[in-house]
Amino acid sequence: MNSKTTLIAFLRGINVGGRHKVPMPELRKTLIGMGFENIRTLLNSGNVVFDTAREDTWAIEEEIENHLSGVFAFPIPVIVCPKTALVDLVAANPFANQVVNENTRLYVSFLKSPPLFSLTTPWFSKDKTYQILSVDDKIICSVLDLSSTQTSKGMDELEKLFGKAITTRNWNTVLKVIEM
Repeated sequence: MNSKTTLIAFLRGINVGGRHKVPMPELRKTLIGMGFENIRTLLNSGNVVFDTAREDTWAIEEEIENHLSGVFAFPIPVIVCPKTALVDLVAANPFANQVVNENTRLYVSFLKSPPLFSLTTPWFSKDKTYQILSVDDKIICSVLDLSSTQTSKGMDELEKLFGKAITTRNWNTVLKVIEM
């Protein structure tokens, strides 16, 4: 009997502002049809946990991305990572030394591929409102301070540095995903 591994798929840019609608029941049904098991979704923003006997996350990522684009008739970037990577990240507690208040946002960003360059961390935006704490393989941990700005320009900074093959979740979402 093949052992199952739990993977997490993060879909980028769905159900935002009434565009690119992907109903979660239809998403689950589609993934079941692709042979994945025990599919769970969190929120309406494309956080999917599932089990599979397959191990090649890159191939799974590409297969899901291509299939969903066909089903929903628009491109849906997908980034897949093993649940164990997020469990390890949470255990390492990358935000332990951060002072958190109502203006602080903690983010975890996921890259499709490891970056082709090295970034010295912590890295700060010019206005010091956004900082990248760590870049580990395809996972970036960052902090946004909204006390002097009400916009999340940190995501723009990330795309300038790492390109658009990236998706970001807040820390609370990551904590909830690993509990699924």
